[in-house]
Amino acid sequence: MIKINKDACIGCGRCIRDCIAWNISLLDGKASPKKDCFLCGHCVAICPADAVSIPEYDMADVEDYDKEGFSLNPKAVLHSIKFRRSIRDYKNIPIEQKKLEQLLQAGRYTATAKNNQDCHFVFVQKELEALKKSVWGYIDALTSRQGARISKDLLPFAAFNRRRKADPSDDYLFRNAPAVLFITSDWPLDAGLAAQNIELMAVSLGLGCLYNGYLSRITDANAEAKEWLGIKGKSIKACMLLGYPNVSYKRTAPRRRANVIWK
Repeated sequence: MIKINKDACIGCGRCIRDCIAWNISLLDGKASPKKDCFLCGHCVAICPADAVSIPEYDMADVEDYDKEGFSLNPKAVLHSIKFRRSIRDYKNIPIEQKKLEQLLQAGRYTATAKNNQDCHFVFVQKELEALKKSVWGYIDALTSRQGARISKDLLPFAAFNRRRKADPSDDYLFRNAPAVLFITSDWPLDAGLAAQNIELMAVSLGLGCLYNGYLSRITDANAEAKEWLGIKGKSIKACMLLGYPNVSYKRTAPRRRANVIWK
């Protein structure tokens, strides 16, 4: 439940007007919470007197607004979005822990439905070989079991496996990326939004990403791998390869004209 410091509260009513749960009222000239809410934190963010806190959260993590530090250049933002590329070729360089933690922060601060904050982030770098062994072993077992009558949904994985066996350096599924990120959530949009913010942060740090639907699907189906990852019973909604790009692009790629309706 939110807490309001009555001594600090100036009774301006901004938190009351901004509360989407109608959980705050003015009592004797001071803001006062009515009941438990889903702790979105808008009251903390909008209070000019810094009178609101949420004990369940780490209040030391809250930052004051700095107009100079917050300003975004629209042209630079659009350029970054247009210039991004899916990276399928990575340098053999591990990602520094500090940068991985910055990626986590970008995902953690992403908006979630009803402020559920349900996303679970699993970064695999130090033990990536163990993950690969589990994934390829699972694919081997599935394709061997089905033999020549392999199901349509497994055909791509069978092809990836044949390439790997013919040339171990052909790491088509993992693309030789040094790190993999899985995001679980009961809300598919939440995971996608978090992944997008993580990619923007990654690009700013000189890293590249690839959204890997194949790896997401096969890992989500592999109960043993999910238990090893610590996400037993959860559903993988996004998967990203991460690393330093081993390729550079000279310009943005063309796109079709926007399919848009203006009214």
